[in-house]
Order: sequence, then structure tokens, then C-alpha cells
Amino acid sequence: MRTVTFGAASSLDGFIARPDHSVDWLRWSQDVSAITNAFWKTIDTVVMGRKTYEVARRSGGGGYPGVKNYVFSRTLKQSDNPKIEIIADDAAAFVAALKQTNGKGICVMGGGELASDLFNAGLIDEVGLNVHPVVLGSGIPMFPGVRKQIDLVLIESRQLEGGCVYVLYRVKGAEEPAATPERRARGKNIAERNT
Repeated sequence: MRTVTFGAASSLDGFIARPDHSVDWLRWSQDVSAITNAFWKTIDTVVMGRKTYEVARRSGGGGYPGVKNYVFSRTLKQSDNPKIEIIADDAAAFVAALKQTNGKGICVMGGGELASDLFNAGLIDEVGLNVHPVVLGSGIPMFPGVRKQIDLVLIESRQLEGGCVYVLYRVKGAEEPAATPERRARGKNIAERNT
């Protein structure tokens, strides 16, 4: 079974963007680049909600290269990007079916609403967060619709450049991810950095 990982950057008070969806407070660093590059080798699919897609598209992106991109939306009919597939079906049912197919990991990118739906359906296996040293006071919450307690097991934590903290959790009870060559390399890199 494929591993589904929710990845996001958040403020210390749990927001993933300002109320207007801006993320001007995010800090990019070589540490973040290294974590992203290592993680990218373990996935072949990205799923995101319409709002995350539209923010990414306004920033000049929208689709991630080298992976299959799915955007969940009942209002968008088609994307102007041929690398994006718009899915009008129920996100939880679609991701549940996707998990059963062959392939690498699946990344849930950015949006808290989609992540909440997938958490409620028991479909997220891992959570990777880059917690920034800023209190926004208001904004788009990370998990606005989670309706139950979700227990996590800490896999990794470390300080990043600029005062950020990276944490990786496995959802308690989630199946251990398969030991692919990419995951073994990622684990080896983590172990070397922690010694």
C-alpha cells in the first residue's frame, strides 16, 4: 500500500497562510531544499485542493514536475496545464483507491481542508511540518475540519536555518512505509544528520 504524507509549512500558532492566502512569511533555506529533494524521490503523486492549486498557479507554478498532479475541485472543469488532472469525485474515495495502486508515495500538498477530509477518512500516514518562528494571530488554519483525535509518533525533528523546526510524524496505527531504495537513502541521511 502506498504511503500518503501531508506536508506543509506552518506558523507557530498553526496557520498555513494569512487570511488573504499570502505566505510572505515563509523562509526558504538550504535545509528545506535538502529535505524537499530527499522527500521528492519517495513520491510520484501530488494531490491538492483547488485553493492550494490557485495560490500555486498565481505564484507561477501549479503543477509539480516529474509527478502526477491531481487537483480536487467541483468548480474547475479543466486545467490550462496539461500536467494537472482535475478530479470532481470525492477526494477521500479517490485517494483511498489511489493508495491501493502500485507506485511510490503520495503527497498531500498544502491545503488544510483537503488534509482534514483525508485525516477524517483515516488516509494520511505521515505528517511533515516546517514550523516557522512567527505567530500570525489569524489566517488559514492547518486542520480546520478534523473531527477526531489523531495520535502521532515522532519519527524525526530538527532545527533548520532561520529558526524553523522540521518535524516528521507517523500516524499511530498507520502501516509502516515500504523500505524502497529512496526511503532507505532518506532514512540514512536522517540518521547521519542526527549523529
